[in-house]
Amino acid sequence: MDAILVWAMPGMAEMFVIGLFVLIFFGAKKIPEFAKGLGKGIREFKDAVKDVKKEVDDAGKEVPRIDEK
Repeated sequence: MDAILVWAMPGMAEMFVIGLFVLIFFGAKKIPEFAKGLGKGIREFKDAVKDVKKEVDDAGKEVPRIDEK
């Protein structure tokens, strides 16, 4: 199984070819726009995760403990 994963992972030469293809296909002006959009998406995802985690923590604080009768 590990041997399959090693062969499936792209090496440095493959990454260079993929990068070159992306540069030719999308052009130099579209790549920064794509990266900016990707960054915004990641930031929004992290903020949503923080909000959900805060809500779960707050809900856990509201539940009365059994010892506190």
